[in-house]
Amino acid sequence: MITKIGLGAGDIWSYLEKYGQANFAELAGKIDRPRELLLMSIGWLAREGYVIVKKVDGDFLVKLRKKKKK
Repeated sequence: MITKIGLGAGDIWSYLEKYGQANFAELAGKIDRPRELLLMSIGWLAREGYVIVKKVDGDFLVKLRKKKKK
């Protein structure tokens, strides 16, 4: 299961790299993985500090956290 969550996180990361941000409904429609797995993958990315998740209009907006410049 951990491998599936990691692969889902990679799919989400790639999508966000390309489009900048997306709401959960968009991610669920564009990434061919079970809804529950996508939620776990977003949670993992958020826990590790890779994404920011905000509740907007009854959905969740997900975007990559910008890297700090040195």
